[in-house]
Amino acid sequence: MEDCIFCKIINGDIPSYKVYEDDDVLAFLDITQVTPGHTLLIPKKHVADIFEYDADLATKVFAKLPELARAIRAINSDIKGLNIINNNGQVAYQSVFHSHIHLIPRYSSDDDMSIKFADNSALYSPEQYADVQKAIANHLTN
Repeated sequence: MEDCIFCKIINGDIPSYKVYEDDDVLAFLDITQVTPGHTLLIPKKHVADIFEYDADLATKVFAKLPELARAIRAINSDIKGLNIINNNGQVAYQSVFHSHIHLIPRYSSDDDMSIKFADNSALYSPEQYADVQKAIANHLTN
């Protein structure tokens, strides 16, 4: 895609700090560095988000996550955890519309990175959970 910043990185038109590359995926340091070692994993094929993946592309991209996560953790003994984040769509805070996965090392609970989830369980009855469960299951192919 012509105006895609990640496609330009893949093509070598924009420099990056590559940490891994093969025929299908590229991993490089995020220039924002939320925490030291913050890395992006992207498919080389331009897809906007997870909704455009097929099984083959998903296998190629997601298979690299554990190895990349271990490599990031190995760079610093102070890394205590790792957030793996994939935003899909503007409402989900996706800002670059070439699918990408953030791997964000966590050094402590005070490292200026937070994700908070609301507990809305009191709003749902067992019947409502079952309705959502069935609706999702009915849309799966297997």
